[in-house]
This record gives sequence, C-alpha cells and structure tokens, in this order.
Amino acid sequence: MKLPDLDSWLRWQESLHPREIELGLERIRPVYRRLPPLPPGSPVITVAGTNGKGSCVAVIEAVAVAAGISVGTFTSPHLFAYNERVRIDGRPVDDSTLIQAFESVDDARRGVPLTYFEFGTLAALRIFADTAPELIVLEVGLGGRLDAVNIIDADVAVLTSIGLDHQAWLGFDRESIGAEKAGIFRTGRPVVLADPTPPRSVFRVAEERGAPIRALGHDWSVREEVDDWWLEEPGAPFGPLPYGPLRRALVVNAASGLRAMRLAGMRPGPQVVARAIADLSLPGRLQKIGGPVEWILDLAHNVQGAELLSETLAGEACAGTTRAVFGMLADKDIGGVAAIMKPHVDEWLIAGLGGSRGASAEETAAQVAAAGVDVIQVCAGVSEACGLAASRSMPGDRIVVFGSFHVVGPAMESIGLYSPAMAAQEPAQHAR
Repeated sequence: MKLPDLDSWLRWQESLHPREIELGLERIRPVYRRLPPLPPGSPVITVAGTNGKGSCVAVIEAVAVAAGISVGTFTSPHLFAYNERVRIDGRPVDDSTLIQAFESVDDARRGVPLTYFEFGTLAALRIFADTAPELIVLEVGLGGRLDAVNIIDADVAVLTSIGLDHQAWLGFDRESIGAEKAGIFRTGRPVVLADPTPPRSVFRVAEERGAPIRALGHDWSVREEVDDWWLEEPGAPFGPLPYGPLRRALVVNAASGLRAMRLAGMRPGPQVVARAIADLSLPGRLQKIGGPVEWILDLAHNVQGAELLSETLAGEACAGTTRAVFGMLADKDIGGVAAIMKPHVDEWLIAGLGGSRGASAEETAAQVAAAGVDVIQVCAGVSEACGLAASRSMPGDRIVVFGSFHVVGPAMESIGLYSPAMAAQEPAQHAR
C-alpha cells in the first residue's frame, strides 16, 4: 500500500486494529518471520520496567555514540515527533525511512490486523535489519512477556523497576507484574536487575528459564560520592563518572545500562562514559529549567514515578508558590499520584488529554479533588495551563509539569524547549 506521507500512515495504523492495546505475540511473530532478520552479529539489549526504562536506554545510546559504536534504538512513546521512536546513532530516522519500513511491514502482514505499537515495532526492526548497527536497544512498551519487542531474543535483559502500573493487563500485585516483565528473560543470557527489592516471581522465572541474574546489591552496586559516582562490579570499580543530569534513582538506571553494555561485550573506558554522561540530555525526566521562576518537567505518570518526583521536590525547598501543570491517562491512578504530590503543590492547573485513553480535565480535576486538593484550575489544554502558570508566577516561585507524555511534550513545545527542528538537528536521548 502507498500513502502520501508519514501522518497518513500513522492515522491509518491507528484504525487498523479495533483495540489500541492487544497484548500477545500470535499476530506479530509470523509477520516478523516474513521480514529480513536482524544482523546476527549485533547484540540486542531489551529494557523493561515500570519506571526508569528511558533513562537506562538513553545512557546506553549516548555511551555507544560517544564510543563510536553504531547503535539502533527503539523506544516509546514519543514526546513530540513519532520519528523519535526509532533512532540510529542517537538521531531520529527521517520520514522517508519510516515510510519505506511501513510499506515493507504492510506487505509482510498479509492482512493481519496489527496494533499501532506492533506495526511500529516491526518497522523499527526492519530499519535495523537494513542499517545493521553494532548494538540494538529495544524498550518494552508494556509488560514484557507479551509485548511486541519480545519476539526478539535479547542477549542481555534489563529490569529497571517493578511497580504497580497497567494492572488491567499485567496483574494487581508486584508478584504478577514481576512475572510478566521477566518474560523477556532467555536461557543462558544474563539479566541486569536494578530493582533493589524485586518480587520473588522475577527470580522464579529466571530459575525456570536458566537466565543468570546480575542483581543490584549482590552482583553490582553504585557508590555515590559528592562530586561523582562509581559502578562497582566484580573485580574492579568503574569510574569516576559525573552526575550530569542524573539525579536520585536515575543514577541506578544509568548504572544498569552500563552493566548491560559490558555484559553485551561493549566496554568503553571511563573517560568515554564520563564524557557521554556529562553531555547527556534527558528531556522530561526530573528536568530543571533555571531562572527567576524555576520549571521542573517530569514524566511521573504512575505512583512509583510520583514518589521519586515527590522525594526530589522535598529535598529542594521552594521559597515561593509551587504550581503544577498536570494531566494523565484515564487508566492511570490519578488520585494516587495526586495524593503523593499534594504536600508539594500549592495550585493545580489541570489539562485534559484527548484520545481513547485520555482523561478529560474535568475527570482529572475530580480525582485530584477527591485526594484532598483544594486549589484547582481546569484548563482547556496544556498550552493554556502553562501560560496561566507562568502569568501567575513571580520570582522565587516554581512550576512543576508532570504526568503523561501528552502533557510534558506539549509543555516543552509551549515554553520553547523542544521542536521538530531541534529534534532533527540534535541527537535525542529521551527518558521515559
């Protein structure tokens, strides 16, 4: 099939399957077998987890680029442009490359009704088959066992964290969710486990599959000092490394990415890694924009993410008023996130989200109010919310933008931090 442009392809893909999310590998696996395979000499690192996947992937990607290792990266969702999801050497691929891959996937599917994410996953793999990067990094979209990227046997699997999210698909406790995420493990292939208190199910799956675990606090650790940090591995510490934009849990996420690279046979020296981290950009992940009014942007879209943001704000007192620009998807724990953030926010500006999973501003505001919040402003959209927050703020105040990608991305555009032109010109390390 031929369609005139990328937007047309994406709109068509959204309508191809009756459900936005349909977990399972039955549809995608036979389609992938009809596509060219990944290059046999390129190790694959697959990254799963409730939070921290994006910062882990971003560090792997940045270090590979700094070391001169060609790297193909597939992530989701995106902050602004779909092209961000498929990157070669840190740069989003262009429209024509995506369109050619979409045409190839459409030919191979032979009428199979793929979901939007499945279609995009296959397109990314098609591009990597053509470009043959020396390293391939795949971010799990949802869960692990039944996620589309799990059609690929990872040479190294990473589990960044296990928290309560997507319960309708993954289960209602950490044991169930851990088992689903552990579905990316493969026999004889190492697992980097960065969750400090993993559920038992993760170890059970690893034992059943014969996948050797390299666990935080047992096989590796992080030593943090005032000005730098070290990855402590068996035999010798690796460092010193700068913090750069890494804050709090992001350091462990970065370390898990380095550990995975080294297990995959990629061993750049500490000077190369330090340079990569010093230059690293993590848009939307505890991102601070200084000035008379400080902005903090964070993709805290579940309880675990909100706890990290809450800890960060608690450790950085604000002399004035803190205003929140906030919005989430309807299937998330909006009230739980609001309850965690309530002590740190003086005024909430609520933006509604469109799409089949988006929560309206009114629905979100009702759940925020039920969490005990009094000062709430319902806004027509993210741009209006950011504009109101800025107009009401004085020097010493703080504006915190958090929640869904559909809030943080438009907010970055609204305040001039991100645009398609910027994405095309600069390598992208986007955290999720």
